[in-house]
Formats: sequence, structure tokens, C-alpha cells
Amino acid sequence: MTATNTGRSRRPRGLTAHIVLILAVLISVFPFVWTIVMATNTTQDIYKSPPKMTPGSHLLENIRHVLDTIDFFGSMLNTVVVACVTTVLVLFVDSLAAFTFAKFDFPGRRVLFAALLGFMMLPLQLAVLPQFILMSHLGWVGTLQALIPPALANAFGIFWLRQYIEGGVPDELLDAARIDGAGFFRQYWNIVLPMIRPALSFLAIYAFVGAWNDYIWPLVVLTDPGHLTLQVALAQLHVGHTTDYSMVMAGVLMASLPLVVVFSIFARGFIAGATEGAVQGS
Repeated sequence: MTATNTGRSRRPRGLTAHIVLILAVLISVFPFVWTIVMATNTTQDIYKSPPKMTPGSHLLENIRHVLDTIDFFGSMLNTVVVACVTTVLVLFVDSLAAFTFAKFDFPGRRVLFAALLGFMMLPLQLAVLPQFILMSHLGWVGTLQALIPPALANAFGIFWLRQYIEGGVPDELLDAARIDGAGFFRQYWNIVLPMIRPALSFLAIYAFVGAWNDYIWPLVVLTDPGHLTLQVALAQLHVGHTTDYSMVMAGVLMASLPLVVVFSIFARGFIAGATEGAVQGS
């Protein structure tokens, strides 16, 4: 088969791949577009059959209703504090644990890692009661700091970073560092962290989104109305027997914008780090 024929045979496959990718993008973007449409129209427009599919002119009115109904910016500030602190601590704690599991042999290592994988299978709701009892003993019920400790030892984060470190950090490099007198934390800080930036960027997105969207645990442990997080505050928009869905969607849209910013920041680092590693590997 000549090079010309090979090129012609690849074109249909490339076109099919592009069509599939475009359809996937449209399906992924549609919920966000539909949120914008609902947030800019009235509830009556949403209930029409067929529903209105174009943006309206009621966005500012719906936003004003949200701000009049709940303390949106106060709740957002609480959520930003909790999500940022949680993300930083998750990256630190999980990367330390992952480095230990990946590069150090100690008694019970396999048993502990198997237990970690087992915890990944359990539903998070099972931990609500013991966590609440623990926070009650600490005197943290009703405070924002009660939201942070349960998220730190993230089983998925430890597993993800452990797999990345095991394959992405050469043992020879760590051995050379030990010969030069580098201890555990120096190896971790100067060698491991710079080499796992793409994995850390992904975990940062995962941890931040998880903390931002957390609803069940804040609903249970936060008893002070002044300490509500954004998801709990948004749930208060559902009042009475009728719900103003345009107002709810305006609140959801406002709450989603910071996530888009965070994703764009960390996704850039994830893609840049992955690309850099691919270039070095080639």
C-alpha cells in the first residue's frame, strides 16, 4: 500500500474521531448552557412546552432575588476558605502518604494499602455519625474547621499519587539523594513534588471541587446560620410548595463560576506538566 493510499484511509478515521469528539463536547457543555438559559429566563418560560431554549433578559432580576433570599457572598466566603484550606492540606497529607507507600518498605505496608483500597469502596455516608461524634468531643460542631479534617486523608488522592510516584519518580534518583545526605522531607520537597506536578494539579481540582460541592456533611455539622457553606445556603432557595427555578439556576450559575476559574488554572498546569513529561520521555 502506498503512502497516498495510507493517507486516504486515515482521513475517514480522523473525520470520525473529530465528529465523536465534537458530539462529546456538545453533550458535556449542554448542562452548563441550559443552566444559563434557565437563569436568564423566568420560571414560566421554563414551564412552557416546548421550553424556551434561548437566553432571556431576566438574569439580573434573578440574581437580585438570590441575594435577597440568602446570604450568598457570606456563604461563598465560607466555602472559599474551607475549599482552599482543604485543598492545600489534602495535597500535603496525601502526597506524603503516597510517597511513603510508593518508595518505602515498612511492616504492614501491603495491609495498610489494602485497607486504603477498601475504604475507597465504602459510601461516605457511613462516616457521618462517627465524624459528628468526634467533632462533638472536640467542640467543633457548628464551626467551619469541622469541615476540614474528614477530607484530608483522601483515599483516592493517596492511591492516585502513589501510582504516579511509583512510576514517575526513579528509585535511582532517590538513592543518589540519600547518598548526598538528603533526608525524607528533603527528598519529598526537592525531588518528588517537582516531578509530580501534573498529578498534584489534577488532585487539586478534584479536592477543590469536592470541598466546594460538599452538601451532606456541612448540612449535618453546621448549626450556625452564619457559617453555612454555599451548597447548604443554595438549598434554602427551595422554599414553600412552589420553587422559582429561574432563581435557583441563577444561584447555581453564580456558584459554578469560581469552579470554572479554578479548573482553568489547575488544568493548565496539569496539561503543561503532562506535555513536558511526554517531550522529555520522547
